[in-house]
Amino acid sequence: MSQHVNAKSVTRNVGWSVLSKTSTFGLKFVTVPILARLLSPEEFGAVAVALAVVQFLAMVGGAGLASALILEKEEEAETIHSVFWANLAIASLMAIGLYVWADFFAAWLGAPQAAYLLRVMSVLIPLQLAGDVAYALLARRMQFSKDALWSMASESTAAIAAVLMALFGFGVWALIVQLFVAAVIRLGGLFAVSRYMPRLRFNSRRVLKLARFSLGLMGSEIANFITFQSPMVVISRYLGLADAGAYSAANRFSSIPNQVVLSAVMGVLFPAFSTMAHDRERRSQALMLSTQVTTLLLAPMMFGLWAIAEPAMFVLFGPQWAYAWPVLGLLALSKGILTPCSTFIPYLKGSGNGGVLFWWAIVRAIVTTGAVAYGALGGSLTEAMVWLCAVNAAVLFGYSWVVFKVDQTPLVVGLYRASRPMISAIVMALVVRYVLDRYGVHLPHPALKVVAGGLIGGAVYAVLILVLERPLLRKLWGLARPGSRAALQSAG
Repeated sequence: MSQHVNAKSVTRNVGWSVLSKTSTFGLKFVTVPILARLLSPEEFGAVAVALAVVQFLAMVGGAGLASALILEKEEEAETIHSVFWANLAIASLMAIGLYVWADFFAAWLGAPQAAYLLRVMSVLIPLQLAGDVAYALLARRMQFSKDALWSMASESTAAIAAVLMALFGFGVWALIVQLFVAAVIRLGGLFAVSRYMPRLRFNSRRVLKLARFSLGLMGSEIANFITFQSPMVVISRYLGLADAGAYSAANRFSSIPNQVVLSAVMGVLFPAFSTMAHDRERRSQALMLSTQVTTLLLAPMMFGLWAIAEPAMFVLFGPQWAYAWPVLGLLALSKGILTPCSTFIPYLKGSGNGGVLFWWAIVRAIVTTGAVAYGALGGSLTEAMVWLCAVNAAVLFGYSWVVFKVDQTPLVVGLYRASRPMISAIVMALVVRYVLDRYGVHLPHPALKVVAGGLIGGAVYAVLILVLERPLLRKLWGLARPGSRAALQSAG
């Protein structure tokens, strides 16, 4: 990589990435509920199921070559061009295969009426993979600030286009257009800021060399993808598209904080940890700091959403979705439980422990899919979400054991330091839930309950953090000050 990586540079690049995601947070916060009010649960479910197939094939089609390119010592033009053409060729074959066998995939997912969506969305596979090399070049150079503007532009323009089309009665096509607009603008932006221009050069030996390394990473990526997407497939098969739509709407909204923070953090941390692979002390400090910060940011959002899920579902999504408030609450809870694990995947990848990550990801995918299927077979979407929460609680301890063993940190010490902000968020959420249950009857409208819950939760969490996390706050303040050496110290 072109620049020295330390805790301060990691923090700066995370800041740029978070800024680009945060700028679209307000827009997504509005557009997801608007689309949910304008579209039916079945329409949401059909697109969500089709998108799961497209994303899976895009991941397999990339074969992890771009990730391997990030870890290369030098930027060799022939290798870069070879990866681009390999990605594009594989993506095109994947798209053709999905188009031809769309009916089979749709029927297998329990949504035969979504076959035409699979055919249309198959074009997304080459659109997504064509930009992988350009993004890999930015990641190698730690130039995430250059990516921020185009990220904001693509997501914002796509969201606005989707809302306008939904308002004019285009139905499910509003969601399709959103995906295509975002993909096209994102692709053009990546080429512009990376200054990469594909040339007709291809060396199969260099691709095979990268492929031998990337396949190990690819296995864990596929397993993680199955973990996150299998609930949608299981729900569609056993409970129908309406429940799949309810799950999709609630999941899209509850995932907004994750999209803002985790997608930014994980994109930066993978190349950052890879440069620290042989410096355990520096890598350990970066792991703990990044874990504490992501937990500090994400945990109150997730557990707070659980506390106000019932009035929030009615206010945000409208009466037709009000029945699904337990789904929103349980999804927020399941994501909140995992907030200390947010940095673990890029840490294991970047520190050269792809084998450990692969086997743990396989186990997690099997257990998650089985647990959600068991709950769905009971006939209830809510029951399936309860089992998802139970699995994620076990994953928290399992992942922590794996990562802190690799990091040579005692499990109890590491887990306590990493999850302290989460404990504060849980206490905050319980206080909010108690107050609303006991005194919420005096608030005549659900919107007032949401506002009251937010104000109470914000005040309680702020007090808890100021009291319990002063060492972490001092460290973050030190990192924000020019010339500070606080990055060399670990938080207490």
